Amino acid sequence: MLIINLSSISFLLQDQFDNLATHTQKGIDFFERFGNFIRDRSAIEVEYALKLRRLVKNYQPKKSKEDEENEFSSLIAFKNVLKEVADLAGQREVVAENLQNQVLQGIMLLAKILREERKKALNQGAGLTQSLHTQIGTLDRAKRSYEKAFREAEKAIESYHKADADFHLSRADVEKQRVNMNIRNSQSEDAKSEYANQLQITNKQQQQHYQIALPEVFNKLQELDEKRTRGMKEFIKRAADVEYEVSPIIARCLEGMVKAADSINEKDDSMIVIEKYQSGFQPPGDIPFEDLSKPDPDAANNSQTHNSSTGLNHMTGKGTTKDKLKKRVGIFGIFTGNKNNLTTDGLKEDFSDLPPTQRRKKLTAKVQELQQKVAQEQAASDGLMKMKGVYEANSMLGDPRTVEEQLNESVNRLDRLRHELLRYQKLLEQANNQTFIQHSPQSNRVIQNGQRSSRHSNGSSNHENSHDDNGEDHPDDAGSLSRSASESSVQQAQNGLNINNNGSSASPESGLGTSHTSLPGSGQGSTNEQPMNEEYYEADAPLGTCRALYPFDATSEGSIPMSEGEELQVIEVDQGDGWTRVRRFSSKGWEEGFVPTSYIECTLYA
Repeated sequence: MLIINLSSISFLLQDQFDNLATHTQKGIDFFERFGNFIRDRSAIEVEYALKLRRLVKNYQPKKSKEDEENEFSSLIAFKNVLKEVADLAGQREVVAENLQNQVLQGIMLLAKILREERKKALNQGAGLTQSLHTQIGTLDRAKRSYEKAFREAEKAIESYHKADADFHLSRADVEKQRVNMNIRNSQSEDAKSEYANQLQITNKQQQQHYQIALPEVFNKLQELDEKRTRGMKEFIKRAADVEYEVSPIIARCLEGMVKAADSINEKDDSMIVIEKYQSGFQPPGDIPFEDLSKPDPDAANNSQTHNSSTGLNHMTGKGTTKDKLKKRVGIFGIFTGNKNNLTTDGLKEDFSDLPPTQRRKKLTAKVQELQQKVAQEQAASDGLMKMKGVYEANSMLGDPRTVEEQLNESVNRLDRLRHELLRYQKLLEQANNQTFIQHSPQSNRVIQNGQRSSRHSNGSSNHENSHDDNGEDHPDDAGSLSRSASESSVQQAQNGLNINNNGSSASPESGLGTSHTSLPGSGQGSTNEQPMNEEYYEADAPLGTCRALYPFDATSEGSIPMSEGEELQVIEVDQGDGWTRVRRFSSKGWEEGFVPTSYIECTLYA
């Protein structure tokens, strides 16, 4: 500012009014330019946020069911980074919005107020100046009138003295000059008085103008200019505060990116790839030595057959494509028949076009999915049965016939789901049996004289052909089948599947009942009535013992009652559903079922 104390040096600034007007105008223009800067910056923030969101959208990984099941830690981390970038875009939008609402609007409003105050102060100053100029003009006119009257009075006096000294003039002429002199003197005195009066008024107004009125105008201009400067300071700070407010969130976004990077585990990603592409095929055996010095037609034929199959194994063991795997499946006959409908993933319903390991995973997931569907449908059917019973007990609540159709449909759906569950459980059991056969000692055939020999359970060896007509390996004797079934049951228990002899779910919450009576048409009675055979217990060896802490009354199908303090055998631990599978020997023979885990105290074998 040009003004420090206008009241003390106002007499030096009467010619600076226009300069102050120009200065304040430039100051307001600069303030509005700062507002334009905030507006353009806000637009850049909005554009930046929009481009960040477009970037996140363009690089968002496409979703697929397979990827959701087996997501790599690097992919999950990248998704988290994209989320954090989207949050950053949101914070830039917050910055832009706050700049517009809290800074730009305030600048525009203050600039408008400053312009109005400046206009009012300038108008006031112009009015005071005009009033002073008008008074000075009046003073000039009074002074000119006084000067004119004074000269005329002097001239009249001179004319009177001349006339009085001239003896040739008559007394009347002298008297006339004297009267004229008096009139002129009187007019001169009046003009003098008017001039003195206007001079007094002008001096007073001029004094008030330069000491009071004009300094007030200058003070107003100074105040509005200081207000502009102070507003500039405040709005710059407010713009910085807008950034400070989002900086903790931005810092958390950056911390989230670092955390996402730290969550990447290359070993886990490698295991996902292994689990995803693990086929389960056995590597080819050693290529036998062909002694050409001992010709043997049969051995040569068998050797050629073995070489062709071994070569094929060697070819397919090096990372085959999907088409090659399909051909390989047909050669080895590992899976069941290939006349199946395709699923939504383009696979067969029994997943026979997949490698053994992948097929077991798909079958296991399918069994679990069907178990959930059966449990849901069973719950819906039970609800309809209760509703029907309520309607039958009180006809005022509703007609039971309206529920019968829904109940029949639910029962039909439940039967279909149970049959489908049974089918997939059998497929899973077959897949597990085949896997056991491939890994069992009986499957490790030794080439002797161009023929395959297998070691029986009794220690003798028999010679047989390598494959049957379908190209499928068969177990050598009944003992190997029994052991493979036992191994299958153990593998199923390790996989967390409650699969019994007929392939049904063993959980009492699934709605399928116990392991012998869950599915219709199984041809077996309740587990509480039928003793278990010894071959079954070879697969389900007890895992430990348990003691009943409280008495339990079996109210649902699949559970067995127990009394307090009773000792039972644990054949399957709690899988997370709150039930433990136990068995005991009673007068009716061996019986098994489920009891609440919280009702027993278990002691498992080491």
